Amino acid sequence: MMILDKFSLKGKTALVTGSSRGLGAAIAVALAQAGANVAVHGSTTAPEATQHKVEAAGQKALALVGDVGSPEVCASLVEDTFKHFGAIDILVNNAGTIRRAPAAEYSEEDWLTVINVNLTSVFRLTQHAGRHMLQQGSGKIINIASVLTFQGGILVPAYAAAKGGVGQLTKAFANEWASKGVNVNAIAPGYMETDNTEALRKNSERSRQILDRIPAGRWGQPDDLAGAVVFLASRASDYMHGHVLVVDGGWLNR
Repeated sequence: MMILDKFSLKGKTALVTGSSRGLGAAIAVALAQAGANVAVHGSTTAPEATQHKVEAAGQKALALVGDVGSPEVCASLVEDTFKHFGAIDILVNNAGTIRRAPAAEYSEEDWLTVINVNLTSVFRLTQHAGRHMLQQGSGKIINIASVLTFQGGILVPAYAAAKGGVGQLTKAFANEWASKGVNVNAIAPGYMETDNTEALRKNSERSRQILDRIPAGRWGQPDDLAGAVVFLASRASDYMHGHVLVVDGGWLNR
């Protein structure tokens, strides 16, 4: 097999949570451009724009809606994808939220919401999709972690805790499933231009501090994850298990 053939996702089916915009939308389109049919997901409304982009890439799309903080929604997203396409080969756990406040004032409500959406949903969705993948003897699960998987951040204790947990959960599942043909890995984006970082980018001092530390000299764009996600979803990464692939413009080097 030629090397570029190993990156092809032709005939595969993917589910990308939180794919109405930002990182998730870019990931869904990248997978479609590599040949996969994609189930796209929005928390409150159908991600029609992303659905149309997947179809424009020549692939089939399914639009799903629901709050991944609900265990029933996590189950239905996987099952609806499987029923519609007849398989689920790739799962990208991208859906997430963020709440900012000083640690001494951080509310329990915000803590529980962020942990539930950013960490518990990853466990639930991975478990549900993994059951199908284990049965078929193959599958790729990609969790979207963060540079805060490795750092504590500022004003985001729940987010940092959740993303740290995503890194460890990735390794825990990989340890059990690597020998069964299922790859579980993660991508840790750096500071990206998305809704989650809008408050930071509007704060001129904080934005300058962040840019000064990024060797690449710019905020990341959603498309910067395209190559990494296609790699981890493809046969080119078959011997990678439990790895957290950092895509951060060099942020962690400093």
